[in-house]
Amino acid sequence: MNHDMILLVDDDGAIRKMLRIALEAKGYQIMEAVSKKDTIESIALHSPKLVLLDLQLPDGNGLEVIKEVRTFSDVPFIVLSVMNSEEDKIALLDAGADDYITKPFSMGELLARIRTAFRRLPTEDTPINWENENLVIDFLNHQVVKSNQTIQLTPTEFQILTFLVKNSGKIISHELLIKTIWGEMAQNEMNSLRVHITQLRKKIENTPNQPEWIITVPGVGYRWAD
Repeated sequence: MNHDMILLVDDDGAIRKMLRIALEAKGYQIMEAVSKKDTIESIALHSPKLVLLDLQLPDGNGLEVIKEVRTFSDVPFIVLSVMNSEEDKIALLDAGADDYITKPFSMGELLARIRTAFRRLPTEDTPINWENENLVIDFLNHQVVKSNQTIQLTPTEFQILTFLVKNSGKIISHELLIKTIWGEMAQNEMNSLRVHITQLRKKIENTPNQPEWIITVPGVGYRWAD
């Protein structure tokens, strides 16, 4: 993974130029792509640290890009879009996006979301692993293996999982999880949290609608049942 490379995907040259100038001024390296095909190839070849993805591309849409990339990479996606309904946002998170920002947006807001996305990536001080008979969580290598099959998690899903497991047995409130994952200033992220928990359960639980690990504490939050 290239540790300061951002892949900027938008078919509007003026927007790409504006974002490139602003992001390079903050010290980020920028690659550009203008199509679905270019984007998938760039991620596979260059392993950027983050992808800023416009949803409307000339040869497809951003949702298709995310779904395809999630078969081989857990690179964070921040989606840039004019769509702003809760249903649209949930569909994007469901597909594997990490965050979502609605056009028009301020550079300050975008930079804050980029910093948050980078914080979700694994660091050297994370615990080494957790395991039981059919689930292994390797925190250092950002990997989950269930029944000998590697499970692909997004960085946001992995950060939620890490926080719950590190606090095993404790009840973690919705508010604390949201602040930990999305930052102190996060607002209106309850739906995002629920979608990520649902996705996590689909991936790691034997029976997602009767979870044995990520337990709901009604009206309060969640608990990792160790």
